[in-house]
Order: sequence, then structure tokens, then C-alpha cells
Amino acid sequence: MAMMRGILAAVAALALAACGGRVVPPPATFVAPPPTPRVAYPLPGPRVPVPVARIVPAIPLAAIPATTPPGATTAAGAGLVAGPSIATLPITEAQASGARDAFRLSCPGLMRRTDATGLTRGEDWRPACTAAGQGGPALAFIQGSFEAVQVGDGKAFATGYYIPEIAGSRDRRPGYETPIYARPSDLIDVDLGQFSADLKGKKIRGRVDGRNFEPYFDRTAIEGGALADRARVLAWAADPVALFFLQIQGSGNLRLPDGSLMRIGYDTQNGRDYTGIGSLLRQRNILPPGGASMQGIVGWLHDNPIEGAALMRENRSYVFFRELSGGALGAMGYPVIGGVSAAVDVKFVPLGAPVLLSMDRQDASALWVAQDTGGAIKGANRFDTFWGAGPAAEATAGGMSAHGTAWLLLPVGTLDRLNGARVQGAAGGAPTPQR
Repeated sequence: MAMMRGILAAVAALALAACGGRVVPPPATFVAPPPTPRVAYPLPGPRVPVPVARIVPAIPLAAIPATTPPGATTAAGAGLVAGPSIATLPITEAQASGARDAFRLSCPGLMRRTDATGLTRGEDWRPACTAAGQGGPALAFIQGSFEAVQVGDGKAFATGYYIPEIAGSRDRRPGYETPIYARPSDLIDVDLGQFSADLKGKKIRGRVDGRNFEPYFDRTAIEGGALADRARVLAWAADPVALFFLQIQGSGNLRLPDGSLMRIGYDTQNGRDYTGIGSLLRQRNILPPGGASMQGIVGWLHDNPIEGAALMRENRSYVFFRELSGGALGAMGYPVIGGVSAAVDVKFVPLGAPVLLSMDRQDASALWVAQDTGGAIKGANRFDTFWGAGPAAEATAGGMSAHGTAWLLLPVGTLDRLNGARVQGAAGGAPTPQR
């Protein structure tokens, strides 16, 4: 109870300090090493070339002229525009079939979850979920169950992710020196909404140090040994650069010395903000134009191990893993499907909803289902497309950077209901509840 009171007091102090625009952290008991290491990471064995995909350009469909209000934090706040008839959109029967299967799988969670976008209620999805299980042509199901809406200006940006495979070992041995950590025993999640309605939906992670609640160790501190006796080592990676990118992907396979595979997946994260090192390399003009793909970044990190180690530490976020059995699971707890599943910001796209992307490259232009989230996937019309496992998936995901237009597919009648609620509210009546 004393510890809990300390946590609550510290959280309250943190919330008040944030409102005042400053937080004065208490002194830490662990002294982190210098952020710039002077010893290069060891890179065992010959480097395996990262595959590169062939890009087929495409001309995206134009978005409907609209603007996204500055500071919009949800899809409802960003504004909706009625999209074109789904019958006019370039959706193939094969795409519709894959999307229907993924949507049907997501239906239990879709109807149970509270939609943070402010657009739908669980019951709104029931007719489409029922129809998804009744068979028949998949494209007819999509056209009859949904309507297309544009969120804000509709201008979409898509990246890609995949299930990587890296060399690893369950035990530490020469050539396998980088620890892959499980969730630390002292990492605590705090839901601030339980303490103040103004903080609803906001969460923080940290640790208790005496009577203080502090931010959790960042990447530099963790790599310097801060997790001794705090976190179990699941396995040991051969290449720290490969592990860094596995953390970004969120799950992957370890190819063990005996040739077998060990599946690991995202368990939690240290609560620190994610910093994309590709952006840092571009800002500092370190990579040539067009060179900030995953393949280009990996090559630079290997060629410049001392500078690369320091650069990776500028991403203070650190991911902890758990061993998995079976396939990769998305944020909804359901298996994600290569070429169908996508990660989204749940404040702008309901998890489980279909989304049509019309992009400037052919492979990204497809019907996707929002089944996952990602630390770097924030804001309206921001997507991370999932491509599965293997060299082809790595090549496509690693070089994915597509721009175009997004249409969110919502249950038929949703836009009329939302517009009716706004009109009724403006007239002084009680608007339709949106839960």
C-alpha cells in the first residue's frame, strides 16, 4: 500500500507539473553511460545483402478537396467527407476476399471495443459482421455493407513492416552478445484517466525509485546495463543492428545455431518516445536523396558502426519481447495477414475497419484491414502495411514509402447518422450518443 500511495502521489505530481509546462525529475539511482559509445558494435560474419523490391509506379485517385483542422486528435475532429461510391473504386474480387476474411476475424473485437475515433459504436458493425459470414461474392459484400468516407484531407502516407528473421541464440556464446530482453519486473503502466477525467486515454510507463515515480530507462541506459536483475534475457542476437530493426517491426524469428526458429513478439515498450533514425539521417544530409529506405539505413549503420551505435541511441524507445507460438498477432490479438493487414492510429481509424489506399505505387494500392498499431503510426491517414515474412516481404516493406489517398470504409448509414447528430446538436436538441 505504501508503494501504491507513492505511485499515486508521484503520478499526481507528474500530471500537475505537465499542466504547468515543466517536470523536475528526481535524482536517479542509476547513472547512464555516455550517449556516444567509443567502441563499435561487433558485426559477426559476412553481411547478407538486404533485398530490394522492384517498384511499379501508379497514379493515385485524387482526394476530395478538404482540410484537416489544426490540432485534430480524432477522426471526428478531423472531419469527414463522403467518398465516392465503392462500386467506382478499384477493388478486385481477390482483394475483397482477403479483406472480408480479415474483417470477419476482427468482428468480435470490433463490436466489443470502444471506438476512439468518435465515429462508430459497436452495434454499428453488426450487420456487416453478420453478412461477412454468409458467403457469396466478396466484392458484393464490400459494396453492400460499407460506405467510403474521407478523413480530413485524405492525403495518405504508407510505410511497410514484415516479420524479420535474424540470427540468435538462446544462450550467450561467441558471436551472440546482444541481449533480447523480456518485460522488466519493475516496469509499471499507469492509466492517467483513472486519476483525472481530463487525462482520459492518456497512459505513461515508468518505474518506482524510492517514493518517486520516474520515466523508465532509455535505450542508452539499457544498453549500458541498467536492466541487470530487472529483466530476463530471452535470447542473444548476433547483430545489434538487426535487433534494432526487429524492435521496430515488433516481432520476428530468431534463427538459432541449430537451424531451428524461435518466434518472439512485442510485449511492451519502455514508454519513451519513438524517434525514426531515417529522419535524422535525412535532416543531417548523411544519406543521399532516396537513400533513407531500410536497406539504405542498414547499410550505413554497418559501414559506420561507431556513429551508427550513437545514432540508434537517439531513438530512446526500447521494445521488450515475449516468446510466441503460432503466427504474428496484431494489436487486436488476431493473426495479421500479409498484403491485407495494416497498422493505424486508432484515434483516426477503428481497429478492424477496412481502408482503401490508392497510392503512387501499385503494391500499396489495395484494400487493407486495420488490425494493428505502431509507435510511429500517428495521425490521420497514416498507415503501415504488413507484408508477411521472407525475402520478398522484407524487400517490399523495407522500401515502402507511398503517398496517395485513403478512404475509410464504415458501415452504411454512418455518415448520415453523424451528420444528423451534429445538426440536432446545433439546433439545441440532444445529439445522438457516439460511444
